[in-house]
Amino acid sequence: MTPTLIKGGRVIDPETGMDGLFDILVEDGTIVKIEKRDVSPPGTKHIGQSSEPETRNAKPAVIDASGKLVVPGLIDMHTHLREPGHEYKETIETGCSAAAHGGFSSLCCMPNTEPVNDNQSVTDYILKKASMACGVRVYPVGAISRGLQGKSLAEHGEMKAAGVVAVSDDGNPVMDAQLMRRAMEYAKGFGLLVISHCEDRNLTANGVMNEGVTATRLGLAGIPNAAETVMVARDIALCELAGTPLHVAHVSAEGSVRLIREAKAQGLPVTAETAPHYFSLTEEAVINYDTNAKVHPPLRTAKDRDAVREGLADGTIDVIASDHAPHSTVEKDLEFDAAANGLIGLETSLPLSLKLVGMGLLKLGDLVAKMSVNPARILKLRHVGLKLGNPADVTIIDLEEEFNVDANTFRSKSRNTPFNGWQLKGRAILTMVGGKIVFRKD
Repeated sequence: MTPTLIKGGRVIDPETGMDGLFDILVEDGTIVKIEKRDVSPPGTKHIGQSSEPETRNAKPAVIDASGKLVVPGLIDMHTHLREPGHEYKETIETGCSAAAHGGFSSLCCMPNTEPVNDNQSVTDYILKKASMACGVRVYPVGAISRGLQGKSLAEHGEMKAAGVVAVSDDGNPVMDAQLMRRAMEYAKGFGLLVISHCEDRNLTANGVMNEGVTATRLGLAGIPNAAETVMVARDIALCELAGTPLHVAHVSAEGSVRLIREAKAQGLPVTAETAPHYFSLTEEAVINYDTNAKVHPPLRTAKDRDAVREGLADGTIDVIASDHAPHSTVEKDLEFDAAANGLIGLETSLPLSLKLVGMGLLKLGDLVAKMSVNPARILKLRHVGLKLGNPADVTIIDLEEEFNVDANTFRSKSRNTPFNGWQLKGRAILTMVGGKIVFRKD
């Protein structure tokens, strides 16, 4: 592999505390040298300082990152790749391509495939297909319960041995509190993270959007905030009982943010994520019965959106994840009540999240932490970070590029996004995984 020199970019790595102009030398897929750039006036002499790092092998290929942001490869810890079973919506190959174009070097895929990833053979299949894709790292999430049915535990140990990094029944809540307790205790023994889909189905009932004035005006059945918050409260209590780390998925409600903040203040091992649609949109996005804005949990009020933003700003919410959920027109071009839940997010997650920086809610370093360092810490991934000897997983971002979202150009197979036509600023222009460039703009 030809050595690569990433030259002159602003490097931000919250893990190491780096924030400045650096050159990064990559050889054989590994970071072998990081050198601070000379910002002295032209003509200044520095004894013993070379203009380019020395290499052990051939002259490096140079990537000019001047004026760009260089960060550890982004990690999306909540995606749905649909394979096996629903390849007409997305495949592992197309999902990985979409991830690379979105700046993600790694992703976690949820187990609600067909068959469900609740055993070693499905995990093996996913990893085999991932090895044949573009090079983005894929970390499977196994099911908490067999078939996502919430009746009996899946084989966590078998799946851990095969390569899963966490367990979740995402898409389905574990309604049985005793089973969820046993799942936490069982997962703890294997060092697996439990990712909770917090929803009380008794409160959700037949709801299709957030409960409130907008739902009444549209004549649609509503889902109250309590459908999420009561289950967040239950699972925090079970986390305290079992002493098992708990990660709360796709936080959307003000009450959930408050409960997670209180749990952290008590020192409980609770982490949380939200998705860009929950801090970018409100329930008003469905005002014209736009099924592309039909998600689960549903888009909520401006008060909830602002609480999610506040939770991101104060550290209550650790992670921004896309909850990439591809659907074809077969599932989306229907009456609102009948349409499937979910939107695609891998290729819009970064620019939508950068809007938080533009609004002054997050610093760049905080955003990088929530999209790279924090997911790695929560999932116990050891290879992440711009450190000597680490695999070269790198994302380069152009913060100034403005563009219109055009779903027809997406690498995903599906087009179900409510952000089509939005004007955004900032996007990934290069994604590197283990020293291999898996995406480069133009």
